[in-house]
Amino acid sequence: MDSSPPYSLERRRIRANFERAVDSYDAVAVLQREVADRMLEQFEYVPLKPERILDVGAGTGYCTRRLESRFGKSSIIALDLAEGMLRKAQRQKRLFSKQRYLCADTAQLPLADQSVDLIFSNFTLQWCSDLQSVLNEFRRVLRPGGLLTFSTLGRDTLKELRQSWRAVDDQVHVNHFLDLQEIGDRMVQSGFAETVTSVDRFQLSYPDVMSLMRDLKGLGATNVNQGRRRGLMGRSVLRQLEQAYHPFLDSSGQFPAAWEVVYGHGWAADEGFSTPRPFSLAVENITIPD
Repeated sequence: MDSSPPYSLERRRIRANFERAVDSYDAVAVLQREVADRMLEQFEYVPLKPERILDVGAGTGYCTRRLESRFGKSSIIALDLAEGMLRKAQRQKRLFSKQRYLCADTAQLPLADQSVDLIFSNFTLQWCSDLQSVLNEFRRVLRPGGLLTFSTLGRDTLKELRQSWRAVDDQVHVNHFLDLQEIGDRMVQSGFAETVTSVDRFQLSYPDVMSLMRDLKGLGATNVNQGRRRGLMGRSVLRQLEQAYHPFLDSSGQFPAAWEVVYGHGWAADEGFSTPRPFSLAVENITIPD
């Protein structure tokens, strides 16, 4: 993440936003589920038999439940910063589930060294100000031969909204996201082997700017940067934002929102370890209707 003060993420506000989004999250997390399904499909090509799985940023438990279905003999830890999300995940677990729940910060995992075989994380790392420290933690808790697989947001995410806000004021309204190369480099610096990074590009469409912003709020993805606008947004500001957004409208008059999803995969290898077939996700452009 950009280390300058305006782009510093307030961890307390991140937690509070996701606590408020517990009841709305599942209804608007269309893209999050699509990406999760793509990630989960990759396990069909890699012969993994993890004893313990860590689902980082488990939210309401969609990925946790899918992981449990695929790896029925594994112990699964669902970790999230928001306790309310985990409580909802717990209410939706199946009978005799081996899921366990851990409310903790991704940057300080309360787990022993080399205690996990698979770390799975979907749409979480973009909320971590110090990605390098988080990757170091992942590497610490993975056993030799363990796999890290994650998705996060890339630099072009919400580019239309970001550029439109620049025509309104000079404050921070959209997070600073890393690009694919930076993410890959940091994985290598953390000691992961056979690293693979790739990208998918999605576009969601909305009838107006407020619909986009309501979806972001429903996801818990509102502005938590230090340099954000303080106070409520008035009608005049909203009109300015919509006007600035007009050059981006698609042929049907809808307001598009770009999402660049970066995937990363890496193995916790030591000398003499040979990895299974590495993961690979193809670059693809897709439009998901609202």
